[in-house]
Amino acid sequence: MSELKQKYEKEVIKGMQDKFQYGNKMAVPKIIKVIINTGFGKIVSPKTKDEQKRFNEYVVENISLIAGQRPVLTTARKSISSFKLREGNIIGAKVTLRGKKMYDFLEKLINNVMPRVRDFRGISTKIIDKNGNMNLGIKEHIVFPEISPEKSPVILGLQITIVTNAKSKEEGIELFKLLDFPMKKS
Repeated sequence: MSELKQKYEKEVIKGMQDKFQYGNKMAVPKIIKVIINTGFGKIVSPKTKDEQKRFNEYVVENISLIAGQRPVLTTARKSISSFKLREGNIIGAKVTLRGKKMYDFLEKLINNVMPRVRDFRGISTKIIDKNGNMNLGIKEHIVFPEISPEKSPVILGLQITIVTNAKSKEEGIELFKLLDFPMKKS
């Protein structure tokens, strides 16, 4: 069992029950899934079919290294001529993590990745929505320890969505603080 899950079961449940007066430990909010997403439509649209295929393989390989699970390539739903985008073109990749892989990824994110981000001063509470979910943007995928900056010709941006079953923003903020997410001091 991962350290983050053990911390949740031993400390977070008790801390949340003390603060929000839950009658049952099953009512305490928890992290359900983590979605890692990247869009690269602007980069890939002017390339030839062969170059697009190689770039798609590059993205799949990098996201697989980061997440520990193969991503799904996403396609454009409709054509937009001003973006040189055709319906059905591959424009992104996403992966959904649950269970052990989710906890392993979150531990890596908290302990290894966030300290490596340039000018990182903590996570703002503004990126937590009214349902307690966190949407985190990372500008450079090379901050992950599995990715070698020398072998990465293109820098990808990532969106990481951490979905909880919290009922309010306050519950979500408290859950992330108790799980040792580096939150900004307010």
